[in-house]
Amino acid sequence: QVQLVESGGGSVQAGGSLRLSCAASGEYFTAGWFRQAPGKEREFVSAITWSGGVKLYSDSVRGRFTISRDNAKNTVALQMDNLKPEDTAVYYCAVDLGNSGTYDYLGAYDYWGRGTQVTVSS
Repeated sequence: QVQLVESGGGSVQAGGSLRLSCAASGEYFTAGWFRQAPGKEREFVSAITWSGGVKLYSDSVRGRFTISRDNAKNTVALQMDNLKPEDTAVYYCAVDLGNSGTYDYLGAYDYWGRGTQVTVSS
């Protein structure tokens, strides 16, 4: 069983930055970040393969967010720059042990963290 612990959330003004981190127990998985705003469905934000060779982003965050991983430390990070109020949500880290390649599909992910709140004020 894989355990995931997110950290780094908080409150920031529009235009600011935050860096989320996910500590994962396990290896050889695709990692993803998703978010869920109040009253909305959970949505894909970004994903990265084990090697780091493939990185994907949703259209809403591309160019502002950067995903990375350090396999030696078993961590996955999401650097979020130029934050907007619409980025306000609970952010979740997830892992796909099967490396399915369906990066933006919630059902492909086997384990989820508890989430960390990100609040962006205008």
